[in-house]
Amino acid sequence: MINKKKIKNTRFNNNPVFSIITVVKNGEKYLEKTIKSVLSQKFKNFEYIIIDGGSTDRTLKIIKKYDKKIKKWVTEKDKGIYYAFNKGMNFARGQFICMVNSDDILKKNALKIIFKYINKNPDIDFIFGSVKKHWGILHGYRPKKIKYSWGFYSSHSTGFFIKKTSAEIVGKYNTKYKYHADYDYFYRMIVKKKMKGIATKKNEVVGIFRRGGFSSRIHYRKLFMEEIKIRYNNQQNIFLIFMIAIYKFFKHFNKIIS
Repeated sequence: MINKKKIKNTRFNNNPVFSIITVVKNGEKYLEKTIKSVLSQKFKNFEYIIIDGGSTDRTLKIIKKYDKKIKKWVTEKDKGIYYAFNKGMNFARGQFICMVNSDDILKKNALKIIFKYINKNPDIDFIFGSVKKHWGILHGYRPKKIKYSWGFYSSHSTGFFIKKTSAEIVGKYNTKYKYHADYDYFYRMIVKKKMKGIATKKNEVVGIFRRGGFSSRIHYRKLFMEEIKIRYNNQQNIFLIFMIAIYKFFKHFNKIIS
Protein backbone atom coordinates (compact mmCIF):
# COMPACT_ATOMS: atom_id res chain seq x y z
CA MET A 1 0.00 0.00 0.00
CA ILE A 2 1.30 3.47 -0.89
CA ASN A 3 1.25 5.95 1.98
CA LYS A 4 2.70 9.40 2.57
CA LYS A 5 6.10 7.95 3.30
CA LYS A 6 8.27 7.95 0.19
CA ILE A 7 9.16 4.63 -1.38
CA LYS A 8 12.82 3.89 -2.00
CA ASN A 9 14.02 2.71 -5.38
CA THR A 10 15.41 -0.63 -4.24
CA ARG A 11 14.61 -4.08 -5.54
CA PHE A 12 12.71 -6.47 -3.32
CA ASN A 13 10.87 -9.48 -4.67
CA ASN A 14 8.01 -9.84 -2.19
CA ASN A 15 6.51 -6.38 -2.62
CA PRO A 16 7.73 -4.57 -5.75
CA VAL A 17 6.53 -1.08 -6.59
CA PHE A 18 5.26 -2.14 -10.03
CA SER A 19 3.69 -5.23 -11.58
CA ILE A 20 4.02 -5.06 -15.36
CA ILE A 21 1.69 -7.47 -17.16
CA THR A 22 1.84 -8.48 -20.82
CA VAL A 23 -0.90 -10.64 -22.34
CA VAL A 24 -0.19 -12.30 -25.65
CA LYS A 25 -1.41 -14.87 -28.13
CA ASN A 26 0.59 -15.68 -31.27
CA GLY A 27 2.56 -12.45 -30.90
CA GLU A 28 5.93 -13.59 -32.25
CA LYS A 29 6.28 -10.57 -34.54
CA TYR A 30 6.67 -7.89 -31.85
CA LEU A 31 6.75 -9.67 -28.47
CA GLU A 32 10.52 -9.72 -28.05
CA LYS A 33 10.73 -5.95 -28.52
CA THR A 34 8.04 -5.53 -25.88
CA ILE A 35 9.85 -7.80 -23.43
CA LYS A 36 13.15 -6.00 -23.97
CA SER A 37 11.50 -2.63 -23.40
CA VAL A 38 10.17 -3.79 -20.04
CA LEU A 39 13.36 -5.47 -18.87
CA SER A 40 15.49 -2.45 -19.83
CA GLN A 41 13.70 -0.10 -17.41
CA LYS A 42 16.03 2.26 -15.52
CA PHE A 43 13.79 1.87 -12.46
CA LYS A 44 14.41 -1.71 -11.33
CA ASN A 45 11.87 -2.28 -8.58
CA PHE A 46 9.26 -4.20 -10.58
CA GLU A 47 8.06 -7.68 -11.41
CA TYR A 48 7.18 -8.85 -14.91
CA ILE A 49 4.28 -11.19 -15.62
CA ILE A 50 3.36 -12.66 -19.01
CA ILE A 51 0.02 -14.34 -19.71
CA ASP A 52 -0.06 -16.39 -22.91
CA GLY A 53 -3.38 -17.55 -24.35
CA GLY A 54 -2.11 -20.78 -25.85
CA SER A 55 0.10 -19.59 -28.69
CA THR A 56 0.97 -21.88 -31.57
CA ASP A 57 3.72 -19.76 -33.13
CA ARG A 58 7.18 -18.88 -31.71
CA THR A 59 5.75 -16.90 -28.80
CA LEU A 60 6.61 -19.50 -26.13
CA LYS A 61 10.15 -19.84 -27.46
CA ILE A 62 10.61 -16.09 -27.08
CA ILE A 63 9.19 -16.10 -23.54
CA LYS A 64 11.44 -18.98 -22.48
CA LYS A 65 14.46 -17.07 -23.75
CA TYR A 66 13.87 -14.52 -20.97
CA ASP A 67 12.57 -16.98 -18.37
CA LYS A 68 15.08 -16.01 -15.66
CA LYS A 69 14.09 -12.34 -15.83
CA ILE A 70 10.33 -12.90 -15.82
CA LYS A 71 8.72 -13.22 -12.39
CA LYS A 72 5.90 -15.44 -13.65
CA TRP A 73 4.53 -16.62 -16.95
CA VAL A 74 1.73 -19.02 -17.77
CA THR A 75 0.39 -20.44 -21.00
CA GLU A 76 -3.11 -21.86 -21.41
CA LYS A 77 -6.13 -21.24 -23.57
CA ASP A 78 -8.48 -18.53 -22.36
CA LYS A 79 -11.62 -16.78 -23.61
CA GLY A 80 -10.03 -13.50 -24.65
CA ILE A 81 -7.87 -10.53 -23.76
CA TYR A 82 -9.90 -9.40 -20.74
CA TYR A 83 -9.80 -12.87 -19.19
CA ALA A 84 -6.03 -12.66 -19.56
CA PHE A 85 -5.92 -9.20 -17.96
CA ASN A 86 -7.84 -10.53 -14.94
CA LYS A 87 -5.54 -13.53 -14.67
CA GLY A 88 -2.48 -11.30 -14.70
CA MET A 89 -3.95 -9.04 -12.02
CA ASN A 90 -4.53 -12.09 -9.81
CA PHE A 91 -0.79 -12.81 -9.91
CA ALA A 92 0.30 -9.19 -9.37
CA ARG A 93 2.05 -8.32 -6.11
CA GLY A 94 3.21 -4.84 -7.01
CA GLN A 95 1.86 -1.67 -5.45
CA PHE A 96 0.91 -0.36 -8.90
CA ILE A 97 -0.21 -2.40 -11.91
CA CYS A 98 0.33 -1.67 -15.60
CA MET A 99 -0.60 -3.61 -18.75
CA VAL A 100 1.88 -3.47 -21.62
CA ASN A 101 0.41 -4.98 -24.79
CA SER A 102 2.53 -7.49 -26.67
CA ASP A 103 3.04 -5.18 -29.64
CA ASP A 104 3.72 -1.97 -27.69
CA ILE A 105 6.85 -0.46 -26.16
CA LEU A 106 7.53 0.81 -22.65
CA LYS A 107 10.01 3.68 -22.74
CA LYS A 108 13.19 3.24 -20.66
CA ASN A 109 12.27 6.04 -18.26
CA ALA A 110 8.60 5.03 -17.94
CA LEU A 111 8.67 3.57 -14.44
CA LYS A 112 11.04 6.28 -13.26
CA ILE A 113 8.59 8.96 -14.42
CA ILE A 114 5.56 7.27 -12.86
CA PHE A 115 7.46 6.63 -9.62
CA LYS A 116 8.11 10.37 -9.34
CA TYR A 117 4.37 11.05 -9.52
CA ILE A 118 3.61 8.35 -6.96
CA ASN A 119 5.88 9.94 -4.38
CA LYS A 120 4.61 13.45 -5.07
CA ASN A 121 0.96 12.33 -4.96
CA PRO A 122 0.68 9.48 -2.43
CA ASP A 123 -3.13 9.65 -2.26
CA ILE A 124 -3.83 9.07 -5.95
CA ASP A 125 -5.46 5.90 -7.23
CA PHE A 126 -4.16 5.92 -10.80
CA ILE A 127 -1.92 7.71 -13.28
CA PHE A 128 -2.20 8.22 -17.03
CA GLY A 129 1.18 8.54 -18.69
CA SER A 130 1.55 10.21 -22.08
CA VAL A 131 1.89 7.77 -24.97
CA LYS A 132 3.06 8.13 -28.55
CA LYS A 133 1.00 6.95 -31.51
CA HIS A 134 1.79 7.09 -35.22
CA TRP A 135 0.06 10.47 -35.56
CA GLY A 136 1.24 12.18 -32.39
CA ILE A 137 1.16 12.11 -28.58
CA LEU A 138 -1.88 11.25 -26.47
CA HIS A 139 -1.73 12.98 -23.11
CA GLY A 140 -3.75 14.32 -20.20
CA TYR A 141 -6.72 13.22 -18.14
CA ARG A 142 -10.13 14.89 -18.57
CA PRO A 143 -12.64 13.05 -16.34
CA LYS A 144 -15.61 15.26 -17.31
CA LYS A 145 -15.48 13.77 -20.82
CA ILE A 146 -16.00 10.16 -19.79
CA LYS A 147 -19.81 10.30 -20.15
CA TYR A 148 -19.79 11.42 -23.77
CA SER A 149 -16.33 10.88 -25.26
CA TRP A 150 -13.38 8.51 -25.26
CA GLY A 151 -11.01 11.47 -25.29
CA PHE A 152 -10.76 11.66 -21.51
CA TYR A 153 -7.55 9.64 -21.16
CA SER A 154 -4.26 8.89 -22.86
CA SER A 155 -4.40 5.09 -22.95
CA HIS A 156 -5.86 1.94 -21.47
CA SER A 157 -2.64 -0.03 -21.52
CA THR A 158 1.07 0.86 -21.48
CA GLY A 159 0.38 4.35 -20.13
CA PHE A 160 -2.16 3.45 -17.45
CA PHE A 161 -0.99 2.65 -13.90
CA ILE A 162 -3.41 1.83 -11.10
CA LYS A 163 -2.73 1.24 -7.42
CA LYS A 164 -3.30 -2.43 -6.59
CA THR A 165 -5.52 -1.67 -3.59
CA SER A 166 -7.62 0.62 -5.78
CA ALA A 167 -7.86 -2.03 -8.51
CA GLU A 168 -9.21 -4.45 -5.93
CA ILE A 169 -11.99 -1.97 -5.13
CA VAL A 170 -12.89 -1.42 -8.79
CA GLY A 171 -12.94 -5.16 -9.38
CA LYS A 172 -11.98 -7.16 -12.44
CA TYR A 173 -12.64 -6.45 -16.11
CA ASN A 174 -16.18 -7.48 -17.01
CA THR A 175 -15.66 -10.35 -19.43
CA LYS A 176 -19.19 -10.21 -20.82
CA TYR A 177 -17.81 -7.34 -22.90
CA LYS A 178 -15.52 -8.57 -25.66
CA TYR A 179 -14.19 -5.31 -27.10
CA HIS A 180 -14.64 -2.36 -24.73
CA ALA A 181 -14.32 -3.79 -21.22
CA ASP A 182 -11.66 -1.15 -20.63
CA TYR A 183 -14.28 1.61 -21.00
CA ASP A 184 -16.56 -0.17 -18.54
CA TYR A 185 -13.61 -0.51 -16.15
CA PHE A 186 -12.81 3.20 -16.35
CA TYR A 187 -16.43 4.19 -15.91
CA ARG A 188 -16.69 2.17 -12.72
CA MET A 189 -13.34 3.52 -11.55
CA ILE A 190 -13.98 7.20 -12.23
CA VAL A 191 -17.74 7.71 -12.01
CA LYS A 192 -18.96 5.02 -9.63
CA LYS A 193 -15.97 4.68 -7.28
CA LYS A 194 -14.93 8.35 -7.70
CA MET A 195 -11.24 7.53 -7.65
CA LYS A 196 -8.54 10.16 -7.95
CA GLY A 197 -6.20 10.24 -10.90
CA ILE A 198 -3.62 12.45 -12.55
CA ALA A 199 -1.65 12.55 -15.79
CA THR A 200 1.98 13.11 -16.64
CA LYS A 201 3.05 16.11 -18.69
CA LYS A 202 2.82 15.85 -22.47
CA ASN A 203 6.58 15.51 -22.88
CA GLU A 204 6.78 12.73 -20.27
CA VAL A 205 6.07 9.92 -22.71
CA VAL A 206 6.02 6.48 -21.09
CA GLY A 207 5.00 4.23 -23.98
CA ILE A 208 4.65 3.78 -27.72
CA PHE A 209 1.55 2.28 -29.33
CA ARG A 210 1.93 0.29 -32.50
CA ARG A 211 -0.77 0.56 -35.16
CA GLY A 212 -3.26 -2.28 -35.57
CA GLY A 213 -4.21 -3.01 -31.95
CA PHE A 214 -6.93 -5.36 -30.72
CA SER A 215 -9.96 -3.06 -31.22
CA SER A 216 -8.78 -1.88 -34.65
CA ARG A 217 -9.36 -5.40 -36.00
CA ILE A 218 -13.01 -5.52 -34.90
CA HIS A 219 -15.88 -4.46 -37.18
CA TYR A 220 -17.16 -0.99 -36.32
CA ARG A 221 -20.76 -2.19 -35.83
CA LYS A 222 -19.71 -4.60 -33.06
CA LEU A 223 -17.66 -1.92 -31.32
CA PHE A 224 -20.51 0.58 -31.64
CA MET A 225 -23.18 -1.72 -30.23
CA GLU A 226 -21.06 -2.82 -27.28
CA GLU A 227 -20.20 0.78 -26.40
CA ILE A 228 -23.91 1.66 -26.30
CA LYS A 229 -24.59 -1.42 -24.14
CA ILE A 230 -21.86 -0.43 -21.67
CA ARG A 231 -23.21 3.10 -21.38
CA TYR A 232 -26.73 1.78 -20.76
CA ASN A 233 -25.60 -0.83 -18.21
CA ASN A 234 -23.74 1.86 -16.29
CA GLN A 235 -26.96 3.89 -15.99
CA GLN A 236 -25.93 6.76 -18.20
CA ASN A 237 -28.68 9.18 -19.14
CA ILE A 238 -30.85 7.58 -21.87
CA PHE A 239 -31.22 10.81 -23.82
CA LEU A 240 -27.45 11.36 -23.75
CA ILE A 241 -26.85 7.79 -24.96
CA PHE A 242 -29.32 8.35 -27.80
CA MET A 243 -27.61 11.58 -28.86
CA ILE A 244 -24.15 9.97 -28.69
CA ALA A 245 -25.37 7.04 -30.79
CA ILE A 246 -26.77 9.33 -33.50
CA TYR A 247 -23.62 11.46 -33.54
CA LYS A 248 -21.31 8.47 -33.81
CA PHE A 249 -23.43 6.84 -36.51
CA PHE A 250 -23.39 9.89 -38.79
CA LYS A 251 -19.75 10.58 -38.06
CA HIS A 252 -18.84 7.06 -39.14
CA PHE A 253 -21.15 7.24 -42.19
CA ASN A 254 -19.59 10.51 -43.35
CA LYS A 255 -16.14 9.00 -42.91
CA ILE A 256 -17.09 6.09 -45.19
CA ILE A 257 -18.50 8.21 -48.03
CA SER A 258 -15.82 10.91 -47.88
